[in-house]
Amino acid sequence: MSSAADNELMARALGLAERGLYTATPNPRVGCVIVRDGTVVGEGWHARAGGPHAETVALHAAGERARGATVYVTLEPCHHHGRTPPCDEALIAAGVVRVVVAMRDPDPRTAGQGTARLRQAGLIVDTGIMESAAIVLNRGFVSRVTRGKPWTRLKIAASLDGKTALLNGKSQWITGDAARNDGHHWRARACAVLTGIGTVRDDDPQLTVRAVTTSRQPLRVVIDSRLELPLTARILEGGGVLIACAIDDPAKAAPLEAKGAEIVRLPNALGKVELPVLLQELGRRGINELHVEAGHKLNGSLLNEGCIDELLLYVAPCLIGDRARGIADLPELTDLALRRKLHIDELRMLGGDIRILAGWEAT
Repeated sequence: MSSAADNELMARALGLAERGLYTATPNPRVGCVIVRDGTVVGEGWHARAGGPHAETVALHAAGERARGATVYVTLEPCHHHGRTPPCDEALIAAGVVRVVVAMRDPDPRTAGQGTARLRQAGLIVDTGIMESAAIVLNRGFVSRVTRGKPWTRLKIAASLDGKTALLNGKSQWITGDAARNDGHHWRARACAVLTGIGTVRDDDPQLTVRAVTTSRQPLRVVIDSRLELPLTARILEGGGVLIACAIDDPAKAAPLEAKGAEIVRLPNALGKVELPVLLQELGRRGINELHVEAGHKLNGSLLNEGCIDELLLYVAPCLIGDRARGIADLPELTDLALRRKLHIDELRMLGGDIRILAGWEAT
């Protein structure tokens, strides 16, 4: 059974894990706190793939003071050899006596084996402390490991009457500075940002992270079925672009590849990009979180094909009118019982705008 102290120290470990929010990908975000005789003697977090795990950083900071200590870690210590040695063995060797774990590692190379090894060595192991918060922090990692595809978040900026752009496609800017800056935070935490050829034509976005400091830019993904992306598009600047298409046309592909873009062909029977297959391809490439900033047509296609896990909606206190473009091009309903129900997980004011984070209701 957890105590108030256990929850307080796990919350501290979760705060450390968040420091890897922008950089730990494709690995999970993990924090670790080591406590002996009521005093924190070491702590750390996983900063980037290939670097030391949170437990290793914390054990190094604690040194000999780790012997006889309690360890708080947000993810089950790994059991496998990768680019770094297994953390369960490191904890055993350090002489800690108790390990408190927030969530089980879904990676089948560990998946319960880490905690089993610790118990086998005689350590006290408590699990599930602040588990839900740890899972939310690592939704993308869990999604990729268990479903083979990223956690996909659809970002939308809309007026109070649900419009995202004028009929002519102009959408800059519906929301204020605070909301737009917050959108860069969500871009930064994502492994990839996805848009469509329509948005590139209308807005010519860069889709880079600019309003927050980060050492890593997400992969930029463009759905362009017929390879119509202009060679002058700003999204092609700086590399790091994947174009998903549906045609095999070397003459169109060559100049885009010369600009540094990678092209993957994923056609469906209608001559469009097969969106669920694209998500699987991104999962194969180690993409944990996918951030979507697209127009109403692609938004509708992604929603219709069950590709969206979460909605990030910024609502501005303004009215644009019926003839403007809506949030998503969805089929007409003839019965309200068929409406798609969501639950609101978070509601926050950002300047004069409202930010809503919502997920699907269980069916």
